[in-house]
Amino acid sequence: MENKVEFKVWGKYALFTDPLTKIGGEKCSYQIPTYEALKGIISSVYWKPTIIWIIDKVRVMNRIKTQTRSAKPIKYSGGNDLSIYTYLADVEYQVQAHFEWNMHREDMAKDRNENKHYFIAKRMIERGGRRDIFLGTRECQGYVEECVFGKGKSFYDNYGELSFDLMFHGFDYPDEIGKDEYYSRFWRANMKDGIIEFIKPEECTIRKFVRPMAAHPPGSIGFEEEGLLENYEERR
Repeated sequence: MENKVEFKVWGKYALFTDPLTKIGGEKCSYQIPTYEALKGIISSVYWKPTIIWIIDKVRVMNRIKTQTRSAKPIKYSGGNDLSIYTYLADVEYQVQAHFEWNMHREDMAKDRNENKHYFIAKRMIERGGRRDIFLGTRECQGYVEECVFGKGKSFYDNYGELSFDLMFHGFDYPDEIGKDEYYSRFWRANMKDGIIEFIKPEECTIRKFVRPMAAHPPGSIGFEEEGLLENYEERR
């Protein structure tokens, strides 16, 4: 069974935040969605710790345009501040992704049924996802539906190649890399005729260590003592 899924996601606004502007002040969106943002979208549609979603490529359907909006973010010292956020406006993307087994979760080995996860993911895409969809940040509501990747007209058809400088790719989480460490990844994206083909996380050569972090799967945080692990296994 081929575990590839394709879907369309769209919304009125999107904010794929540049890490340089994420810590505070006036946020500004990347021109294209990040790998991590798209992974978060498909994970909101369907996810289990048994699988890791891999984003293969994204197709930009609408013309890239920005819109500024005023915001009143909460200050760390208390109260509110005044800022101007730069969003992407009227966005629509086609996404192709597939899942791989999380080999660092041996406790989920019995759940590695490719057909089951593939067909559940397909049904969840048809229904718009299990959880709310956000395009980068929570205030940017998104919507998902099934599609055929490459079908339909894109503003960037036959547009040629556009290159983007160093940008955020995604995070390396402890339960996905098997280390008690948390990293952020970076890469240089290229868009050809509206299509961006992502490299896999392990192919990113630019990484930044963020902080030590340990994974806490069920069974490692007191589940056995309270008899909750057995109930968890039954509910799966």
